[in-house]
Amino acid sequence: MSRNMITRRDFLKVASVAPLAGALLPALRAGRAGAGEKVKVVLVRDPNALDASGAPDAEVIQRMLDEAVRALFGEKDTVKAWKKIINPSDVVGIKTNVWNQLPTTSQVEQAIKRRVLDAGVPEDKVSIDDRGVLRNPIFQNATALINARPARVHQWAGMGSCLKNYIQFVPKPSDYHADSCADLAKIWLLPNVKGKTRLNILVMLTPLFYVPGSKTQYDKQYVWPYKGLIVSPDPVAADATGLRVITAKGREFFGQDQPPRMSPHHIQLADTRHHLGVSDPARIELVKLGWKEGILI
Repeated sequence: MSRNMITRRDFLKVASVAPLAGALLPALRAGRAGAGEKVKVVLVRDPNALDASGAPDAEVIQRMLDEAVRALFGEKDTVKAWKKIINPSDVVGIKTNVWNQLPTTSQVEQAIKRRVLDAGVPEDKVSIDDRGVLRNPIFQNATALINARPARVHQWAGMGSCLKNYIQFVPKPSDYHADSCADLAKIWLLPNVKGKTRLNILVMLTPLFYVPGSKTQYDKQYVWPYKGLIVSPDPVAADATGLRVITAKGREFFGQDQPPRMSPHHIQLADTRHHLGVSDPARIELVKLGWKEGILI
């Protein structure tokens, strides 16, 4: 068996973990949590997050994001919560994902941008980008990053989510494809990224929980309307929480554990090898808001 193939035991070991704080926002002070401390992750869901056609409802998405950010920072006022992580003097890059089969969606992008502007950042100091971040002047001069990307099983990395979303910050992404993208967390330690990420939003509106082969990146039958967002200052904790949901959905759909072809062990290694976050679910405070039906976690 090749190194990149995952056994059921290996997969369950990775899926059972959920990590902590990466390039943490100033409000929380960067660095690992101390012994006994927990990182907070908010999962918010709404049965009306998608309209009758399956498209995200912009008003509902804004409400979900606002509720999650308030809960994350213990504020009753949405703008005050955002001001804990964004300053009017910041230059803000909103890192999105434009993959046509499952993009971040404009509704999520605009919900983030609206609150960044509400926090006092001038519009000419805010940019939304994905594949052009290395050429984008706002991202080149960014003091703050907001990271938003949909969750999906990935044919190379096992899972494509917040950690992998920063692969566009390097000139040659293929340099990070070895061993099922094991060292994606290294990107988060590069000078153009390190310490800048204020918030991570793992979009769980319609996650992809399975791909049948290495040449198939998307199959509609393996997408479902989970109608959620996972929000945290820590990309590792967000990804690990999303992985638990996706794993549970695969188990529900197939009637047994259905590991992906490639191991998502980059999530665990972001903790154990690169010290970007904590991968122990006992050290993640998961706050669940809104719709509970089919929550899977």
